Amino acid sequence: MKRICIFSGSNPGSHSDYELAANELGDALVAHGIDLVYGGASVGLMGRVADKVLSAGGQAIGVMPTGLFRRELAHTSLTEFHEVGTMHERKALMAQLSDAFISLPGGLGTYEELFEAACWSQIGIHAKPIGLLNVRGFFDPLVEMLKHTVREGFMKEENLELLVVEPDPVRLIERLLQYAPVDQGQKWVELTPKG
Repeated sequence: MKRICIFSGSNPGSHSDYELAANELGDALVAHGIDLVYGGASVGLMGRVADKVLSAGGQAIGVMPTGLFRRELAHTSLTEFHEVGTMHERKALMAQLSDAFISLPGGLGTYEELFEAACWSQIGIHAKPIGLLNVRGFFDPLVEMLKHTVREGFMKEENLELLVVEPDPVRLIERLLQYAPVDQGQKWVELTPKG
């Protein structure tokens, strides 16, 4: 595993534990010799991870659409910076450059990136591991929602194994390094209607 794509907020969150975890994740990436791929901003948790990776001597690769340069404040000290035309191109390039994904706490953009990566895994577009850095139990409601989705018949229980949930950054990377893809079989819970 050479590169991990990080999805995270362009805001720092309301508790210092989020930034602390971002710093710890940056250190853990460098300690394992793994490059960072991310959205390219200098602000929020994403900027914090990039700053930590760079200050520890690691490599940080940013990908950002031209239209977000002003709003997300592009990081100017990255190892590589890729300018793309659209958000779709951004996500596609980040996925192409990466061997795994980790989501930190974040907002709608973070959720959207996370769910796209999970969906692509579910339908067989990739078999890369996906981790949730569950700082302060941030993702507990999301995990419960996914379990509810299984109970209601919209997702298979095996799909829950697509996400590696861990509160400790070092342990999360170790688990991603050991990840073995689970055969998801067909996407559909049931092919014939009930009744």
